Amino acid sequence: MKVTETTLPGVLLIEPVVFGDARGFFMESWHQEKYEKAGVPARFKQDNLSFSQKGVLRGMHFQNPGTQGKLVSVLKGEVFDVAVDVRVGSPHFGKWVGYLLSAENKHQLYVPEGFAHGFIVTSDDALFQYKCTDLYQPQHECSLKWDDPDVGIVWPKNVTPALSKKDLEGLRLKDIPHEKLPRFS
Repeated sequence: MKVTETTLPGVLLIEPVVFGDARGFFMESWHQEKYEKAGVPARFKQDNLSFSQKGVLRGMHFQNPGTQGKLVSVLKGEVFDVAVDVRVGSPHFGKWVGYLLSAENKHQLYVPEGFAHGFIVTSDDALFQYKCTDLYQPQHECSLKWDDPDVGIVWPKNVTPALSKKDLEGLRLKDIPHEKLPRFS
């Protein structure tokens, strides 16, 4: 497997080894020992699956307390996947990275604890899978505004975002109370 550290330390782009032939393919989507050796320090507690149509934007979500690291991948279709450092005191606070993840390229993104995460579907539809290091705690969840001008995420231009009420009501990073944000250590 090839692991590339992104411009945000701790956020890793992972290209699993894929064995394919005329019959199809095989790959390991998770192997505790191999991923730990590659720099993914996670012990996962929950797996999630979401299916969305083109243009659906889910995010930018984080929770604190109970921060979640996530290992994300696409089983069908394609998404533009984004991580934003929201850790108070981080030298990368408010910075973001984004990557196209698809069933075709089979890439994964590891988003460590303390980052907001979200994606927009760029194909007709997408089946999105993610492993989480902590359980979902809706009472501690927060949504960062997907188009916060201070963060400046450059979303794909060829897709019109469709958002949930929760995501439409996301807050700008400067308006989120610091006690709701995770801490950099």
